[in-house]
Amino acid sequence: MAKAPIPNLAEAPELIVVTGLSGSGKGTVLKCLEDIGYYSVDNLPTELIPIFADLTRSSAEIRHAALGVDIREGGQLNKFPAIYAALRKKLRASLVFLEAEDATLVRRFSETRRPHPLGKSDSVTKSVGRERGLLTPIRDLADHIIDTSRFNVHELRDVVEHKFRGTRDESKIMICVTSFGFRNGVPADSDLVFDVRFLPNPNYIPEFKPHSGRHPRVARYIRSFPQTQEFISRISDLLVYLLPHYIREGKNYLTISFGCTGGQHRSVMMTHEIRKLLAKAGYKVKEVHRDMGRH
Repeated sequence: MAKAPIPNLAEAPELIVVTGLSGSGKGTVLKCLEDIGYYSVDNLPTELIPIFADLTRSSAEIRHAALGVDIREGGQLNKFPAIYAALRKKLRASLVFLEAEDATLVRRFSETRRPHPLGKSDSVTKSVGRERGLLTPIRDLADHIIDTSRFNVHELRDVVEHKFRGTRDESKIMICVTSFGFRNGVPADSDLVFDVRFLPNPNYIPEFKPHSGRHPRVARYIRSFPQTQEFISRISDLLVYLLPHYIREGKNYLTISFGCTGGQHRSVMMTHEIRKLLAKAGYKVKEVHRDMGRH
């Protein structure tokens, strides 16, 4: 006789599916989830996922589980979207998709000297591009997208712990303040995006052009305008107001992104200023400059 569905998903076990690009840190995330109490299984064949889900539902001991799914599944991965849709009807399922910039992934494969799972016939760069295309339908289903390009192993573990351990302590929330250039696209993991292209651009001043927004003279130039001071004041007040409300609603990791044209000057300076203000307010803040130095 078929098992009756659980009428209240709030009482159902939790299942986190971890997937994403090869080299993006899926193994690290699964190990971290295991360390904080999740029953973790890596590279389970796609056709066995429904069986694992049923075992989880019927187990009195497993209330939190995690699965690793990736490109090693080959053609079977095409079945995953339908399988995941069915999982959400049985369990409190969520999908975490990990990605990173191409240059970061190529560097990681070079450092580990491991071949890309799609084979040795193509370069790692071509394999990464092909993998991105193959995983696009799954990425579109993701509940959480984490760009690991700027994280080391320890920082990635911090992100996972803060996202899934369930803490609500304001001093424990992890905030990432990121600068970027709109010409290179908005960071995929942004929760809040602020456009600072309305500020005067140091790029048009020859003596400032070679330097970033972290350079004292460049930063002093940007801060010299009244609209800069007012923007910093208004944004810092807004964030200090918003953060406790985000935490109350269950947010334990937040990415705040500031963008200018190229990500070299205005957004860099603003990211640095806001990071300092939030740290002074008692929050744990990481500062990242995605495009600084990129030409």
